[in-house]
Amino acid sequence: MHVNETSHPTLVLGFADYREPARRLAAAAGMGYAEVEVHRFPDGESRVRLPAGLGERVILCRSLDHPNDKLVELALTASAARELGVRHLTLVAPYLCYMRQDKAFNPGEAISQPIIGGLLAQWVDALVTVDPHLHRVATLAEAIPVRQAECLTAAPLMADFLARELEAPVIIGPDEEARQWVAAIAGHAGLEYRVGNKQRFGDREVQVAFPDPPPPGRHLVLVDDIASTGRTLESAVALLAGTRPASLSVLVTHALFLEGTLERLRQAGVTHVWSTDSIPHPSNRLELAPLLASALV
Repeated sequence: MHVNETSHPTLVLGFADYREPARRLAAAAGMGYAEVEVHRFPDGESRVRLPAGLGERVILCRSLDHPNDKLVELALTASAARELGVRHLTLVAPYLCYMRQDKAFNPGEAISQPIIGGLLAQWVDALVTVDPHLHRVATLAEAIPVRQAECLTAAPLMADFLARELEAPVIIGPDEEARQWVAAIAGHAGLEYRVGNKQRFGDREVQVAFPDPPPPGRHLVLVDDIASTGRTLESAVALLAGTRPASLSVLVTHALFLEGTLERLRQAGVTHVWSTDSIPHPSNRLELAPLLASALV
């Protein structure tokens, strides 16, 4: 079960697919670490097994990218933990799934945000996440109606990272939805920023324009909360390359990056691709453990 003993009464329970970030969280919070054992049967069903002696308070740590199997295993784990005497369950899910579908865009569509949010609220007492995709609700608690809902931001971490990596970079947001977030990153480090206008024509077709392009010869950093297909970033890179920048980089909180996305970005002229460890990926450079641990004290 990969148990690390500690005198702290609270245990962080992790999963193999998110082992190292969960271990870093446990270390940053001064808590012990144990791992949920997951077995996948040939028919696709899962069996989970928890260690004994959990105590009354447990932290479940698992990011919810590729969520369908993970949600079932989370439900099984939460139920088993209650059977073992756990009275308070906190879910630390740096990436929170199913948040983008917050209304029915077409007749008959299920509105996944409140549905999944309601399920999570049945399983856990508290939730901690980072930069969730919330655009039409004011607070995380509206989407996930748990007793305690902590919505953290990676903006200060990103600002400090960029200040170390590049000289006076210009922060670029791909669309108006990113303005407040990009402004927070730029403001934290005293940097310039620009925001584009985006039109979406489908899951994989977007068009970005920059009415106020950055000056030439500067380090440009495209910042976004989620990168999956990368089409928004590609469109922005194609336009920004015309400003003759010193370099073009990409920094995202949640690196979903579907197959082929990194290669296309590099071919488009991107020098660096960086991300937090909210989702394990080769581009991970920023560790969220200290930020997440601060919400657990």
